[in-house]
Amino acid sequence: MVVEIPRWSNAKMEINKEEILNPIKQDVKKGKLRYVANCFPHHGYIWNYGALPQTWENPDALDEHTGCKGDNDPIDVCEIGYRVAKRGEVIQVKVLGIMALIDEGETDWKVIAIDVKDPLAEKLKDIDDVEKLCPGLLKATVEWFKIYKIPDGKPENKFAFNGEAKNAEFANKIVAEVNKHWLSVMKKEIDAGGMSLANTIVTDSPFKIEYSKAEEVLKNSPAPGPAQPIDDIGKFTCFLSRQVAFSKSEVKIRKPLLVKIRKPLLVKIRKLFPDTNLAAFNL
Repeated sequence: MVVEIPRWSNAKMEINKEEILNPIKQDVKKGKLRYVANCFPHHGYIWNYGALPQTWENPDALDEHTGCKGDNDPIDVCEIGYRVAKRGEVIQVKVLGIMALIDEGETDWKVIAIDVKDPLAEKLKDIDDVEKLCPGLLKATVEWFKIYKIPDGKPENKFAFNGEAKNAEFANKIVAEVNKHWLSVMKKEIDAGGMSLANTIVTDSPFKIEYSKAEEVLKNSPAPGPAQPIDDIGKFTCFLSRQVAFSKSEVKIRKPLLVKIRKPLLVKIRKLFPDTNLAAFNL
């Protein structure tokens, strides 16, 4: 996999399909750099997040499992190992399973994988092993993907299979399928839709370029410009449920509330609501 977003970070980084050689860049919306909010109790992304190269979820192909078309991106990967990876790092991973997020009406597969060098890699052989050795992680993953866009004013995301993670065999079949879609577009058998497909390795691709050309592209890349202001969203936590009983009073919230959380308050909340789903908690 190619790591786009290291664990615990908030900046929404992704492979840019439209630029030559597809660099990793931060997403921009309405002229501002994009960050994801901290949805309590999570902080940023809860795994090393990235994509499998040489894959593509075809936006013109109806997925037989979800009934929705692809999201026009490489297939996403949640790497669950202990190490916080570096942005741009290439990691060999073991595929353990897969989830089918339905993001704004599009199929957005999420591969669950682990770095092959991770201490748990030998013990994790399939998706059931993840629940045994990392209890709660799959549930937290479903929860995170459901709620992470709510602070931006968007509705809760949905999952196919009721959020169930499919096993490694199923996941590898999906990976093979999206690899075929990638190969078809690289060979110009289907329309690229504005993507830059310049590459140095696909022998029978009409988009293949020489290494010297690729080096020239890198050499002529613009110098880094002045840093833009960093969004403060990483300093705040978003409580997302509609209402909660706090002591004898009840507070109703219409919109997500961003509040600065200090450690003593977190400890107090956990003591008061030990059995509450705190990721969907409101204040």
